[in-house]
Amino acid sequence: MSMSLHQYLAREESLHDLDPVLSRLIVSVSEACKEISFKVRNGALAGVLGLAGTENVQGEDQKKLDVISNDIFVDAVARSGSVCGMVSEEIDHVMSVPEELPLGPYLICFDPLDGSSNIDINVSIGSIFSVLPAVRPKRVAADEDFLMSGRNQVAAGYCMYGPQTQLVLTFGRGVVMFTLDPTTGTFLLTQENVSVAREAKEFAINCSNMRHWEAPVKRYIAELLEGKTGVRGKDFNMRWIAAMVAEVHRILQRGGIFMYPRDHRDLSKPGKLRLMYEANPMAMLMENAGGAATTGRMPILDVVPQKIHERVAVFLGAADEVELVTGYHREADAAEAK
Repeated sequence: MSMSLHQYLAREESLHDLDPVLSRLIVSVSEACKEISFKVRNGALAGVLGLAGTENVQGEDQKKLDVISNDIFVDAVARSGSVCGMVSEEIDHVMSVPEELPLGPYLICFDPLDGSSNIDINVSIGSIFSVLPAVRPKRVAADEDFLMSGRNQVAAGYCMYGPQTQLVLTFGRGVVMFTLDPTTGTFLLTQENVSVAREAKEFAINCSNMRHWEAPVKRYIAELLEGKTGVRGKDFNMRWIAAMVAEVHRILQRGGIFMYPRDHRDLSKPGKLRLMYEANPMAMLMENAGGAATTGRMPILDVVPQKIHERVAVFLGAADEVELVTGYHREADAAEAK
């Protein structure tokens, strides 16, 4: 009989002294994901498709399901009694826990619905979350409470809404996967000790942006595309789903590398993806599965954010490939510095 999420958390409390308050937070996140999964599966039947007519803090058009998912996440997490502050992709400021609800010792950052461009075409999307310790729990949370590196994360994960709804989780002791049983509404453990091979034969990047990339990325991709006839001596396949959750999930299941590099269109932005609720949790998962995750110049988890919606370039997946493309960036930087 498969172990439920509740049973797994109880085991972690017993074997590894997992904080029961953190367990309670993860259960609340899982309940939010179940509710979002139901909305996603009902789609047009539930009236959740289409634009909401608003923009988020990133200046992106919000879908109805973006707004609905954010409300579900905020409500579930705030009521858990586990946090004293929240950061969401959809909200431009830090959210505090309402006065009538208890405070907890953790902070949470989340992207309530990753891959919004896929909502209306019935392609996999998901939710991403990152849990940080609160240095000093307080009623009114502020930006500076969250500005710590990803090395401080005590838990991270995502839930993918695809053919199955799967919850992927790490507490810094490996990566585990749960699958939602639609007949009972229970997340059941379906894979432990998830690992990513150092070598890869698949890569994921949006090649339509090639003309905007930095030289090290162009060099790396050119070598992959040359295949057996080039310096790599083997062929690679390219994939692109346009949802980070789905891209990372594929790598955790069968290897590869995912890239979203910075480009020259807006030099004020060091990347496209958000550090605190996209790059950091995925980097924690990847490192705990034996993979690697960098900005092209340094480990993602070592970046100390200056603002809550900070962006970074992302290269994550098979360690050998991530190290190679990161090395190309360092070579180019060293040559430019001479």
